[in-house]
Amino acid sequence: MANVELTSLARLPTLSKLRKLELSDNIISGGLEVLAEKCPNLTYLNLSGNKIKDLSTVEALQNLKNLKSLDLFNCEITNLEDYRESVFELLHQITYLDGFDQEDNEAPDSEEEEDEEGDEDDDEDEDEAGPPGEYEEDDDEDDGGSDLGEGEEEEEEVGLSYLMKEEIQDEEDDDDYVEERGDEEEAEGVQGEKRKRDPEDEGEEEDD
Repeated sequence: MANVELTSLARLPTLSKLRKLELSDNIISGGLEVLAEKCPNLTYLNLSGNKIKDLSTVEALQNLKNLKSLDLFNCEITNLEDYRESVFELLHQITYLDGFDQEDNEAPDSEEEEDEEGDEDDDEDEDEAGPPGEYEEDDDEDDGGSDLGEGEEEEEEVGLSYLMKEEIQDEEDDDDYVEERGDEEEAEGVQGEKRKRDPEDEGEEEDD
C-alpha cells in the first residue's frame, strides 16, 4: 500500500499470515499499535516517507515480536541525534534498520531470500518425490542385464575357441592321412620293384 495517501491504519484488516508490508510514501504519523493486533507475524515493515517524528511513535512496534527489518528512511525521526542507536535499543527484535544492521552490514535483497526459500521447498519436494529404493532396483536390473551380456560373450568366445580347435584337429588328421597315403604308395612301389626283380632273378638262374 505504498503512496496511497494513507493517514491511518485503523481500518487495516486482520492479516495474521502477512509477513511483508509496504506502507511507504503515505501520511501516517501514528497509530502503529494496530499493526501488532492485525498483522502479528510481520517480519518486514516499510514506513519510509511518512510523518513519523519521534521514538514514542515507533515504540508501539515492540509488540511485533517477529519483526526483523524496519525502514523509516525519509521520515523526520531520522533527523534525531543517535537515531539508529536509539531505535535498535528500543526495538531489540529488529536486525536491520533502513537496510543496514547495527554494524552497517547491508541487508540481503528480499528477492534473494524468497529464492532461497523456494530452493529449500524444491529440495523438500525432491526428497518427497517417490519412495527411496526405486532407482536402486532399476540399477540392479541394469547390472543384471550387463552380467547376462557378459556371460553370452564368454560363451561365444568359448564356442569360437572350440571350433578353432576342431579345425586345427581336422587339419592335423588330413596331414596324417596324406602321410599314410604316401607311405602306402611307397610300399606299393617297393613291392612292384621286388616283383620285377624276381622274374629277372629266376631267368638268371635258368641260364645257369
